[in-house]
Amino acid sequence: MPFPSSRHRSRLLVALSLALGGGAWAQALTPQQQRFHAIYKELVEINTTHSAGGTTTAARAMEKRLLDAGFAAGDVQVIEPFPNKGNLVLRFKGDGSRKPLLLLAHLDVVEARREDWKTDPFKLDESGGYFTARGSIDDKAMASAFVAVLGDLKAEGFKPSRDIILALTADEERGDVPSNGALWLVNNRPELIRAEFGINEAGTGGGELRDGKPNLNNLQVAEKITVTYEVEAQGAGGHSSVPKADNAIYRLAGALQRLGAYQFPLNVGDVTRAYFDRSAAFATGQLADDMRTMASGHPDAAVVERMAAIPDYNALLRTTCVATVVQAGSAPNALPASAKATVNCRILPQDDPGEVDRQLRQVLGGDRIAVRALNKALPSPASPLNGDLVQSVEAVTQQMWPGVPVVPIMSTGATDSRYLRNAGIPMYGVTGMFLDPADTRAHGPDERIETARLYDVREFFYRLISRLAGGAALTH
Repeated sequence: MPFPSSRHRSRLLVALSLALGGGAWAQALTPQQQRFHAIYKELVEINTTHSAGGTTTAARAMEKRLLDAGFAAGDVQVIEPFPNKGNLVLRFKGDGSRKPLLLLAHLDVVEARREDWKTDPFKLDESGGYFTARGSIDDKAMASAFVAVLGDLKAEGFKPSRDIILALTADEERGDVPSNGALWLVNNRPELIRAEFGINEAGTGGGELRDGKPNLNNLQVAEKITVTYEVEAQGAGGHSSVPKADNAIYRLAGALQRLGAYQFPLNVGDVTRAYFDRSAAFATGQLADDMRTMASGHPDAAVVERMAAIPDYNALLRTTCVATVVQAGSAPNALPASAKATVNCRILPQDDPGEVDRQLRQVLGGDRIAVRALNKALPSPASPLNGDLVQSVEAVTQQMWPGVPVVPIMSTGATDSRYLRNAGIPMYGVTGMFLDPADTRAHGPDERIETARLYDVREFFYRLISRLAGGAALTH
């Protein structure tokens, strides 16, 4: 019987660790996996929500990990342009024969209330075959893998052919705020992160599982544009004992009901057509046929209706605007003088944000209703589907998951990649992380990742970074 590959050995060790539990758990892992686990656990258990303060503590902890791995003090720095909003930048110096590679991940996480979770969101729960915690996926799995892999490569004496830049940043989850670390670095210290291309989170979770097995490895090359609006309806106010037709809540409710019934026009871009074209081979029946028709660029109404009924696909086909927050009233016996809603729009990169604004105002508009954009649209170009990085992702994917295709995708979410793309650095969202689309819990309660899938993230980046930086693609 042939000796199993390094990836299969790793997965066998992880499976054994789950069966053993307790202290034997750690002993079953390779030394590299043990270091990765320690980094991951430490980072996940540092609360980096905005309400808790920020990311400086996490940045300092990762700085220590990198220094302990052998990096010099001059190779790594923590930059804190705003209180508690620290960013880490490491430069793993190469021989300069090729331009730098950027590895980008964010340290902050969205809020998590203990009462919404089965376990403490800021303690890593390791049970049932999953790692569960806030940030266990988004984005501390990737950040931890980068720190672990670069530390391992440094300790092994790896000599890169290009500088490898690691940037762990603040406030990605808060969008275009001044303290967003990636945005601040682009605007204030671009020399620290200038690179030929970069890797970041996918914004869509990364790879897809089907029936528990890897099916597609998504490669994010474009993303939608985020614009958030405030919608405010005015009313007469007064005492609840004397109801009036001029009610701000009813007026706002009517506007939101119109929005809920409205669909922006279909506009299928090149990246989405490529996604459907490559995905069709791994679908079956009517869905596979519909994917091929969408890829052709000439779908009929019935195909569009079926595809739009699937929320994930509908978000790829058109701009979407949805109400996310509603505020009205101050007392149970008083009629409010105003009622407000937040509407979050995700605009296709090929749509005109000005035209979307016009359509939205037309749908929501009415007597005594004001619509205000809270941020400016920030379009960004798609990254090219060629070159070293794409070829390397495809090669490593075939090594680790033979037969699984790499599929280009437009993220329906927003990532910090848009700032780098606008600065002239092509960015690619790929994680080596495979998730069941029906069980994606990032931003929600009980965020989790299968134990073995997490260790695959570390192995994927070890191989990919080794390959891209010109060294031998070592495995263990």
